[in-house]
Amino acid sequence: MSATRPAKTSPGTVHPATTPAQRSQSPGDELSPAAQRYQDLAVLSPVNAQGTYKGALHKSGNQLGPAAQRYSDLGVRSSASTQRTYTADLRSYEAFCTQHQFTPYPASLTTLSGYLTTLADQQKKLATIHHHLWAIQRWHRLNRLPSIVSTPALKRVLRGIAKKVGKKQRQAPAFTVEHLEKCIAQLNLATAPGLRDRAILLMGFAGAFRRSELAALNIEDLKYDGEVLIIRIGRSKTNQNGTVEEKALFHPQNPLFCPITAYKEWLEQLDGRLEGPVFVSISRGRTPGTGLPTIKRLSARSVNVLVHKHLGEFAENVPYTAHSLRASFITTAKLAGQNHDFIRNQTNHKSDLSITRYASPTSAVKGNAAKALGL
Repeated sequence: MSATRPAKTSPGTVHPATTPAQRSQSPGDELSPAAQRYQDLAVLSPVNAQGTYKGALHKSGNQLGPAAQRYSDLGVRSSASTQRTYTADLRSYEAFCTQHQFTPYPASLTTLSGYLTTLADQQKKLATIHHHLWAIQRWHRLNRLPSIVSTPALKRVLRGIAKKVGKKQRQAPAFTVEHLEKCIAQLNLATAPGLRDRAILLMGFAGAFRRSELAALNIEDLKYDGEVLIIRIGRSKTNQNGTVEEKALFHPQNPLFCPITAYKEWLEQLDGRLEGPVFVSISRGRTPGTGLPTIKRLSARSVNVLVHKHLGEFAENVPYTAHSLRASFITTAKLAGQNHDFIRNQTNHKSDLSITRYASPTSAVKGNAAKALGL
């Protein structure tokens, strides 16, 4: 444990170790009593990644040319929401170090295990603890600092934390198709807000969209061939490289709940626009429901508010969010017997692990092999 009080820190500051002991990540670092109860850890990433990486290169004497620097910056870029989360995680960690007079970078076993067990004692979720650790680990990597994240002692701490805290990750609540239809049926489709919100709900559900993806949609990204609506996604939460991904929407039997019809009828409200944001804010009319679409893109936060409002219309105590649209698509498809490859073709998940995390509140009844035992 270092007794050196660091200067006030920020995620843009690299802190040199003042003694060999602070640089060392050797077995000499001891776990605190709290850390001893747990045992293990993980990793994440920060906000000003581009500036930090440039600083690390400058200190090492290795300079990139202007052209190479542009590509280097893209290589460490994260989504805006991810960056905000990483910054908050690093500030939390640095505040802990200041409080306990620890040197944050490079982190010792004592410092990191103490921070992680503090989060566990605060009843933080396991995913949150891993998120904090990943931010700290990524910060070390960007600054070419030694890290003890992969050491056996830290892994034992995290395994203990997992047993104590539990590994189940909280999911956005899923709804049934019947509930969605009930919510849509109460929208006033004679108004611009009603048409827009129906399109958000149906496209969000049928396309397994994230709220950020819905907010980022542009009219020129959607192509209708008479049967299928193809939607091109240029960048998303898990696709920061800009690789074009596609989603497809189809016509269901009931046109009232058709995502393609909902999109086309909303598009008619946009006065023949051929490009620009699909979902925009609506001006205040003189009377309720008389507002007209603006040119201002609807934010991801606003999408979340609208979805929560409409889905909670008949379920006041259920904390529905925009992510419930995506979660409900996966849950509904799984209960309908769709395989993971077909589901991932729409969700664009990178692996089956993310798919298996989703379960319907009634899946213990609907998807249970105990019904087929023949008793």
